[in-house]
Amino acid sequence: MVKLAHILAVTGLAVGGIFLAVMLFAFVFIKAWKPFGGKASKADRKNYAERAANFDGKKFHNEQDYATLSMEKNPLPDPKTFSKNEPRPDFEFPVKQPDFLSSPSDRAPLEELNITWFGHSSLMLQMHGMNILFDPVFSEMISPVSFAGSRRFSHPPVTVEQLPEIDLLILTHDHYDHLDYNVIKDIDGKVERYIVPLGVENHLERWGVKADKITNMAWWEEISVNGLTIASTPSQHFSGRHLTDNMMTLWCSYVLKDEFHQVFESGDSGFNSHFERIHEKYGDFDYVFIECGQYDMQWPKVHMFPEQSVQAAKILGAKLVQPMHWGAIILSRHGWDDPVERFLLAAENEGLTVLTPYIGQTVHPERPAFYQERWWRREMLSLLR
Repeated sequence: MVKLAHILAVTGLAVGGIFLAVMLFAFVFIKAWKPFGGKASKADRKNYAERAANFDGKKFHNEQDYATLSMEKNPLPDPKTFSKNEPRPDFEFPVKQPDFLSSPSDRAPLEELNITWFGHSSLMLQMHGMNILFDPVFSEMISPVSFAGSRRFSHPPVTVEQLPEIDLLILTHDHYDHLDYNVIKDIDGKVERYIVPLGVENHLERWGVKADKITNMAWWEEISVNGLTIASTPSQHFSGRHLTDNMMTLWCSYVLKDEFHQVFESGDSGFNSHFERIHEKYGDFDYVFIECGQYDMQWPKVHMFPEQSVQAAKILGAKLVQPMHWGAIILSRHGWDDPVERFLLAAENEGLTVLTPYIGQTVHPERPAFYQERWWRREMLSLLR
């Protein structure tokens, strides 16, 4: 009996030692691994509390009832799912060459609005004579490490080296599918100014970006850059890049407006009344980018289902709408074409004009009919021939 007790004690000590070693390794790894980003100082947190009503001194919160995960059952296949395809397509998505690669000028005229979508939520606006890059993610693997994670469906249509000079790089939040450490390292020399939600500046500064290049924003704050108004507006989501920093940085949507156009970029968001309040303040939008993918019954308030995305676009008074957050990576279990097909069906019922450009194709919104080809359907048919 004594021998058994001794064995159990030794085993317990060994297991405890292994556990402590694992915890120590995890702590050191989080501290040392740069892609995890930085953290706010005490002075930072005091500043956030003064500017953001949804900051409690440590974490940010959504305005209304919210839970990241739900205990609702999610049968497979989901009976609400439109597509019967697998989450990953069995072909590589085609990509186009953006106009700016062959343009004699790096920037479009002041009154023009040109849009290039790079897949998922990465896109570039040429607006108010400036190049404005949102959430650039060009790595093949969406992860803090290069050997694991969600791999892209296709190669990005451009490299960082091929991008023109960037006047504004805008980030919606710090998740890996929106904030790419490798891109920030490589692109910083081309970027004049960063616009980020509160707290995200600490990631960039740890990665070598100079603090005077970064403007952080709370919800409903506005700034003007060369006559272009940029407003940080609410979304319903969360943030974090490792196990212990959940909701310690803010997440945003954005309004961009000048005397010629008004654009809305949703970031990631569940459906809630913030869309109504954004419309009450800013009115109808000429162009709306709205997330419509990576939804699941187990996180129904984190991402919108396509029908909700259409409803949000309608509330925002969208003259033209482009679904995003699809067509690049797997973060959920729905069919790869489920987001866009369900979005199109719901949008048709609401009379919305939906643009679905190729990845990399530059959109000129004054000619919407040129960007309504449902190109993925043709790709699927070509496989059946």
